[in-house]
Amino acid sequence: MSTGIQVTLLLFLIACAIGVSFTRNLFIAVIIFMGYSSIMAVIWLFLESPDLAITQAAVGAGVDSVLFFLTLKKVHALKGTREG
Repeated sequence: MSTGIQVTLLLFLIACAIGVSFTRNLFIAVIIFMGYSSIMAVIWLFLESPDLAITQAAVGAGVDSVLFFLTLKKVHALKGTREG
């Protein structure tokens, strides 16, 4: 059972990495990256490393995503954020 879940997580991880590489929409790329970070956190839990899992979840899916969304807003890549 555990091996099947780990293989499924690995396949989702690979799909996220490929998806980020090929998407043209920056907003979608950030959302896929959030999924990648969340899956990585779960994989760290399976590897019995909870400290890395918590760090990955907090920094990878949390802080990085907020910074990416703020960057997209600053470069006017998100619709409705154009000033003037």
